[in-house]
Amino acid sequence: MNNDTTITSVILRVMREIFFAQKFIYGVAVAAMIVVAATTSATAWIMKAIFDVLSDEPDALPAAAVAAIVVTIFMSKGIAGYIQQVALTKAGNRIVSTIQRRLYRKLLQQEAAWFDATESSDILVRVTQGAQAARTVIDIIVTSFVRDALTLCGLIAVMIWQQATLSAVFLVIGPLALLGVRSVLGRVRRIMQAELVSLTEILKVIQETSAGLRVVRSFGLEPLLEARMDRAVRDVEYRSNAIVRLESATAPMMDTLAGIAIATIVLVSGSSASLGTQASPGELMAFITALLMAYEPAKRLSRMRVSLEGAFVGVRMMFDILDKPDAMLDSADATPLPSVVGEVALRRISFSYDGVHNILDDLSLVFPAGKMTALVGPSGGGKSTIMSLVLRMYDPKSGSVEIDDIDLRAVTRQSLQARTAYVGQNTFLFSASVRENIRMGKRDATDAEVETAAKAAQAHEFIINLPQSYDTPVGENGIFLSGGQRQRLSLARAIIKDAPILLLDEATSALDNQSEFLVREAIAKATIGRTTIIIAHRLSTVLAADEIAFIERGRLVEQGPLSDLLKTKTRFAGLFYSEFSSDQRDEVAGI
Repeated sequence: MNNDTTITSVILRVMREIFFAQKFIYGVAVAAMIVVAATTSATAWIMKAIFDVLSDEPDALPAAAVAAIVVTIFMSKGIAGYIQQVALTKAGNRIVSTIQRRLYRKLLQQEAAWFDATESSDILVRVTQGAQAARTVIDIIVTSFVRDALTLCGLIAVMIWQQATLSAVFLVIGPLALLGVRSVLGRVRRIMQAELVSLTEILKVIQETSAGLRVVRSFGLEPLLEARMDRAVRDVEYRSNAIVRLESATAPMMDTLAGIAIATIVLVSGSSASLGTQASPGELMAFITALLMAYEPAKRLSRMRVSLEGAFVGVRMMFDILDKPDAMLDSADATPLPSVVGEVALRRISFSYDGVHNILDDLSLVFPAGKMTALVGPSGGGKSTIMSLVLRMYDPKSGSVEIDDIDLRAVTRQSLQARTAYVGQNTFLFSASVRENIRMGKRDATDAEVETAAKAAQAHEFIINLPQSYDTPVGENGIFLSGGQRQRLSLARAIIKDAPILLLDEATSALDNQSEFLVREAIAKATIGRTTIIIAHRLSTVLAADEIAFIERGRLVEQGPLSDLLKTKTRFAGLFYSEFSSDQRDEVAGI
């Protein structure tokens, strides 16, 4: 009972939110279905006239009239069937595209923590299967409740009109099929849920193989991944076959009951004289035709609930995403961030990814306006988390992140995005050309501005040596480029944005010594007059910083200029003396 209520509520929601958005196109399809149902019933009804014309003495006028009616019926049915199919397909395709756009917009409004906790393969299945499932639900409902139900009602009316007594046999035996259908519904639901899990596993294996091919090859993991794929594919195959078996289980039930109904009708008809139900040959012909034609819509109606059960699983997965609250919306009173260089400050910040273990613990830290501040310290101390908070990928559990004393939660995201540029340690490039990847930082940038940014990032020289220069495709996530080349393109993308706040998270980690030297020069020029936050494990990258902050276990241990931190036995001084030899110290630090 509870599950039936849930299914009813899902149907009502699908119809309210999705069906009515395409009501005009579906209205055309429904009108065509009504014509199909009427002409189908008329086909059975006209059989009496056809049989009577063929049985009587030849007469051209009645024969011509019946022939004209037959042509009209079949022509109307054919045209209506065409309109029905085209309209249903058009509406269904629009539903899929509309839902997928809605799902993608919803994904863009989710906070980074949700993406961290949700596998991309699961998201892909929900977006693709959910949209298709919603279309399937509407198609089943519309075709079953309009075309099949009306067709069945029309044919039953013809049967009753021709032979009321014989029709009673069909009306008694037919509903027995519904009892058998209910027994398979629960199994269909469970199998469909398991099948979607297996589809997710297939996508996961493909993604891991594509992204980690070098690791797979170097560690000889092909047999392991092949076994995982075989198991997932085998599970999908098994469950798909199981669903087909369950859906098809209604066919033998319907066939058996139809055979019983027809046999009973034949027996009753054969003894109709003694029962006082003698019918003319034309009436029997029309009745039998209507009975046989009623079989297919009755069978489809009996399978409707089974098909809906399978589709409901995908629809629920779709609504799980659509019902998630938007986490990335601006507050009602959000205002644009002023166009200034901007001092960035963290005020008593505490933050946790899992809600239990704090990554940052009561941290206060100021990044002076127009200056470069370097974050150093052990891995896992919270340096990259600080950058994520400044970019507002997350909001702190307590405390505030501020720019010019304005809490980021009080400003519009668009204005924050316009004031910040970011280069991460895991460089990401779009599957486009070199030029388009750089232009992602400024969509209206000219070709000259793109080249200027590339030169500033020390990328121009390698770009012009590519097969198509700036128009060379970089492949999925820049697979056709080296790590250093990808990182320089990411830096060029940040430079062309010309934002007053620049965040560099291990921006030189993939560069060789020569390239690092060149990029350090590019960074030095790009950071002039900008509030810059830079993370680097190689201290040579951060020595030009105006301020150095040592972060450990989510706390600020020490902060100050390089010269001050080297005068005493600070944690940073220990790192400095361990990385540089005595011959290098005077050169790199000026002491």
